[in-house]
Amino acid sequence: MAAERIERRLAAVLAADVAGYSRLMGRDEERTLTDLKALRKTLVDPQIASHRGRIVKTTGDGMLVEYSSAVDAVRSAVEIQRRMAEQNAAVPQDQSIEFRIGIHVGDIIFDENDIFGDGVNIAARLEGIAEPGGVCMSDDTYRQIRGKVEIACDDLGPQTLKNIAEPMRAWRVQLGGQNAAKEQPVWPAGQAPALPDKPSIAVLPFQNLSGDPEQEFFADGMVEDIITGLSRFKSLFVIARNSSFTYKGKAVDIKQVGRELGVRYVLEGSVRKAGSRMRITGQLIDTATGAHLWADRFDGALKDVFDLQDEVTQQVVGAIEPELDRAEIVRASRKPIGNIDAITEFYRGLPHVYWPTSPENNDAALQHFRNAIALDPTFPPAYGAAAACLMWRRANLWRADFASDDAELLRLADRVKELGTDDANSLTGIGFALFHNRVNFEAGIEMVDRAIRSNPNCAQAYNSRGWLRIWDGGSDAAIADFEQAMRFSPRDPFSFTLMIGIAFGHFNACRHAEAAIWADRSIRSFPYFIAGLTTAAACYAEAGRLEDAEKAKANILRLSPTWRLPPLGSGSGPIRSLEVNKKFRAALLKAGLPE
Repeated sequence: MAAERIERRLAAVLAADVAGYSRLMGRDEERTLTDLKALRKTLVDPQIASHRGRIVKTTGDGMLVEYSSAVDAVRSAVEIQRRMAEQNAAVPQDQSIEFRIGIHVGDIIFDENDIFGDGVNIAARLEGIAEPGGVCMSDDTYRQIRGKVEIACDDLGPQTLKNIAEPMRAWRVQLGGQNAAKEQPVWPAGQAPALPDKPSIAVLPFQNLSGDPEQEFFADGMVEDIITGLSRFKSLFVIARNSSFTYKGKAVDIKQVGRELGVRYVLEGSVRKAGSRMRITGQLIDTATGAHLWADRFDGALKDVFDLQDEVTQQVVGAIEPELDRAEIVRASRKPIGNIDAITEFYRGLPHVYWPTSPENNDAALQHFRNAIALDPTFPPAYGAAAACLMWRRANLWRADFASDDAELLRLADRVKELGTDDANSLTGIGFALFHNRVNFEAGIEMVDRAIRSNPNCAQAYNSRGWLRIWDGGSDAAIADFEQAMRFSPRDPFSFTLMIGIAFGHFNACRHAEAAIWADRSIRSFPYFIAGLTTAAACYAEAGRLEDAEKAKANILRLSPTWRLPPLGSGSGPIRSLEVNKKFRAALLKAGLPE
């Protein structure tokens, strides 16, 4: 009898099981088995095959899958969970089938029919701590996919896993667009945002036709710049990048996109980058009729990337608003002078900065932006993005000493002032960081105000001004800013920050019941945002909802066991108003949070 072939090699392992399997079987065993088989045949197995996975074995409620690539394993898992979520949307909660998935990359022992080893065991244990409908991965996996897969992750820190000797750092994949936020409708049920009183447009993510997945960042960066270019036209209403990118990688119905975003026009297209040349294609579609109003192709040298972007925006604007005043075209076409190496570094940093869930991720983004500044000191967008990274470091206490960060932030602000830029994103990033980091309150307010005057389409500027007003004791004016930001980005994955901002506005106005309602919406959307949970705890306490305040406190301490309320007047947080600080602190003490 021939000896059984056994080998050892590095591989990515995906372990999955059905959450609540016993409950489902107890409710209706036959239906559960039938539904599970159908899901595997039509959804799960095809996704595994399309990402080059090999199903090693299945059990009644789970499976073990081997991939040669961590990127393939994570992409496969994310696509399965997203499609399962769509499938479950129309299914009653008690009848829905939800998978939990764990992924680990490690040394695996293979024989002809099975796989063994710690790599398998760790994947199975990670699956055990994943949420229903969620994906949990090891730190080894995260390091291999970071910057290569269009997702963001929450750092769960070291986890004690059963039968694994040492605690292991784990990551929760954020699902539902670019993060784990569940889409909470901003508009009343059955309603869509109304069309604005001026031409309105959304730019969907362009396809990367370069033949190189590593160039995805460049296509995304191009679209971001086109959105920024269009938003400079004050006669247009332009949807923010965060909402447009919720459609990335999805087959879309343009009419539905128009209804969901409340826009009349959609621009879609592609980018092909080859060597020192590039090609952009675009087509403009009327969402009411589905008619193509304009389509064109733009070829040029890579160093002329801004000229090509200007051509695209001007052609689009010309198709929408043929009578547009020439002066506005000239004003909106002003662009930063940059070299292609600086632009590429800036584009490389952008995927990291939208949700910097770890100090490593944030530092990687900051380094790309610093590189861009070094390559071209006249390129304003890199200054604002670098300032945002410095703000995130302070917000998450990722450093013990912030003196050098404060000095760097002041240098960035001074340089942007010297450049005389009106780039709204740069002004917003620096202005918000100046206020949040308590470096210069008045300069921060002035820069964010100037960003809105320069670009009334900038959703992030309205969001930022709302928070500055909140921290200064404002209420209704701040709420109006958050509502405006929501309209510019009605599908924003970060809408939970806007909702908690509105809650804080009502809190400042002593409308505590309304504050608690908005806190509910924010927490349902994203329950892992510590700043949101602290605001919710204060709102619940003042509204007399002490049981909910206790739950919020427990979640804060679960996510950050060392969290403590700083002494009054310590100057450690962004709230400038002493009255708001006193009231907020008293409410948190009422909620039971520790000093």
